[in-house]
Amino acid sequence: MNKNGQTGTLRRGLRLGKLGLSLTGSYLGYQAQNLFLGAEKRAQRQLRFQQQASRRVREELGSLKGAVMKLGQLLSLQTQALPPEVLQELALLQMRAPGMHPTLARAQFKSSLGKYPEEVFAEFEPEPFAAASLGQVHRARTRSGKKVAVKIQYPAIRSAIENDFKLLRSATLPGQWTGHAPAALLDEIQRGFLEETDYLNEAKNLEFFAPRLKDLAYLSIPEVHWDFTTDRVLTMSFIEGETVFDFLKHKPSADLRNLIGTRLVEMYYSQLYRLKALHADHHPGNYLFQPDGRIGLVDFGCVKRVSFDAADLINCCARHVWLQGDAQTRHVLGLIFGARIPYARARKMLSSLEEMASLLYPQGARANPVVDFGQPKLLEWLGRCMAQTLRDKLINPEFAFTSRADLGLYHLLHQLGAKVNVTQLQRQVSKGR
Repeated sequence: MNKNGQTGTLRRGLRLGKLGLSLTGSYLGYQAQNLFLGAEKRAQRQLRFQQQASRRVREELGSLKGAVMKLGQLLSLQTQALPPEVLQELALLQMRAPGMHPTLARAQFKSSLGKYPEEVFAEFEPEPFAAASLGQVHRARTRSGKKVAVKIQYPAIRSAIENDFKLLRSATLPGQWTGHAPAALLDEIQRGFLEETDYLNEAKNLEFFAPRLKDLAYLSIPEVHWDFTTDRVLTMSFIEGETVFDFLKHKPSADLRNLIGTRLVEMYYSQLYRLKALHADHHPGNYLFQPDGRIGLVDFGCVKRVSFDAADLINCCARHVWLQGDAQTRHVLGLIFGARIPYARARKMLSSLEEMASLLYPQGARANPVVDFGQPKLLEWLGRCMAQTLRDKLINPEFAFTSRADLGLYHLLHQLGAKVNVTQLQRQVSKGR
């Protein structure tokens, strides 16, 4: 590690440590004052403490950017584990994180493209309309009159991610020794996060997905403007639509929410069955909804190329093949774990598979095939499943980003309160692949 790397890691570690100490001190003070308050005032004070602490965490993670901010984004999806006031603050990390000063954004653009934005575009809005963990996005218009979205990367964000993972590896060293947090998992997550810092790679992902999903007429994927794209600046066609937060403010009908939910599930299965690749960053800011049910999908920095036979695994789960005997049970568990996990230990996951299958693909003459994602059952199952995977050392690093995608998708469907016939969709997509 060079001196600059050591300094960067130490600086970010000190900031996180300072945040932890500050929150600990605030918590102890809050508990001490509770000794002199009645039940009603204690409840009010607890709410204020959680709001203030959550705001401080959100502001610090937003300021640090990089991997730690991505952690905050993932935490914002834990609707069953965190209080509403905490989730409300963390949700702001999805699209409303603090951005760069306009002067710095202009400098970043010029350092990458050799010219300032106003020298390249007919119009360029200096204030970003979206800011996330790795970069921020500006509205612009080309000389030919096309509306575009210009994503500009934050300075030194790649080194920030590398520094965060040095901290993470140190913090999880005991878990690496015991096998509860294998180094291969950290390697996979770091690989995926660092891949997102290469905007040329994201541009190639856009050109991979767009033609292969063009038969989904309701889906819009940005078109790359290569003349204004580098590894740190990505210029794309502008996709209209609202994030789920703003979309739900209009109180869309149940039919429209169910239609959008059905399309989200169809998109998910289409990627796994036909492309063997998955848009793996399903946080709410990456989906843009329109009043007629059309969907825009953006931010293709995190794409998981699936090495296991996802189609076979989904088909097995949909058919509940473990009910057919030990051979089928071994087959489906082999698809998940390969030779990595001994069969006797892998069987511990069977009950979780059975629960998931009963929720998504109910069987029996009286079973209702329509899944009500408004109920928290799937999110609760996913939380228990992840906890079991860690506890019983059943981690397969290949599933790190597919699990992230599952969490984001279920959370989005839960927010929409969508009701979807998942079994019917799975059969349709599997037959048409």
